[in-house]
Amino acid sequence: MEMPSPAFAIFCSIVLLRFLLPLLIPMFPLPAILACLLLDAVDQPLFQTYTSVDLAGYQAYDKALDVFYLSIAMFATLRNWTNYTAVQIARFFFYWRLVGVAAFEMTGWRVLLLVFPNTFEYFFIFYEIVRSRWSTRRLGARRLIVSAVLITAVLKLPQEYWIHVARLDFTDTFKTGVLDAPKHASWGYAIAQRPVVVAFVIALTVGLSWLSAHLVRRFMGPPGHALRLPADPLPARIDEAHERDRSIGQSWRLFDLHLLEKTVLVAFVTVIFARIVPGVHASPVQLVSSVTVIVTINAFLRIRSARAGESIESAALSFVALAVTNAAIVVVADRLLPQSDRGFTLVTTAFFLLLLTLIVTLYDRWRPVFDVRFRGRASS
Repeated sequence: MEMPSPAFAIFCSIVLLRFLLPLLIPMFPLPAILACLLLDAVDQPLFQTYTSVDLAGYQAYDKALDVFYLSIAMFATLRNWTNYTAVQIARFFFYWRLVGVAAFEMTGWRVLLLVFPNTFEYFFIFYEIVRSRWSTRRLGARRLIVSAVLITAVLKLPQEYWIHVARLDFTDTFKTGVLDAPKHASWGYAIAQRPVVVAFVIALTVGLSWLSAHLVRRFMGPPGHALRLPADPLPARIDEAHERDRSIGQSWRLFDLHLLEKTVLVAFVTVIFARIVPGVHASPVQLVSSVTVIVTINAFLRIRSARAGESIESAALSFVALAVTNAAIVVVADRLLPQSDRGFTLVTTAFFLLLLTLIVTLYDRWRPVFDVRFRGRASS
């Protein structure tokens, strides 16, 4: 039997990590999202150095994978964040970016990624840095808005322009312009060209990190507690599955804003991934229609089981149970639809089914926490 090449193993490992690391964000928000951010930054250099993968169309894959881990981070805000204004700002920036990425995938207009910057990611990191040492009650609306504006103007807009409008790659620019190495040279060779420059850049990065931490301390005042990296415990009144189900059974309706948000979220993510996954021939209208039907059926079954008191404590078991249900829905639909209406292969159907199931499972699991924690603040 022919063994996979090391290059293929490296490629598969990196892609797999980009799907698995985000699942840690709800439990370990800051370390996990920083790990996702780091992997997002180094995946292309690793591919260039250790594989022969054609990266010409990788940016589309990269944006889709970004949307995946940012979706998990958005669920983490519903689960963990205790500052209502911060959650609402984060949700706005998340959906703003989602619209931009979807529009970019449909049109190819790169300027849209500048108009719809990924402020959510750095705002999430900012909030979690604050939470790790300070009480988030000290983040009033004014501080949060100022922080969001500064993150957008100082960090994200220049970055989005550099990457998506000027179309400059930092790693290639650093190799050729700073290290005097060929564009596609290995990093080992490039570093050997000018090790002093690399040492300086590392020292500068450490210094800027220290300065950023110092500015946050000046902004927030003396730390209020020891370093806290794991997510805080859930409120006692909503920390078990049957309590979350009680909230769903009492306050959720089939056709309400919860269904609308889930449908919009899954539809956007599905359309974005459909642009980069091979074997998808369905139009956006077909994709959105299919998503709407499946998510609506899922919502009906979820509310029905919640009102019947049928709770599943394990997130993994909830995911498996819903995946089996959705597979059955697809099988029935496959029997009813004529051959010409099919827009997916078997593999892509399984992929999108698991993606949809994961999003719905996490939303149904953590949105009730937000609803109970902020009951009376807003109906949305």
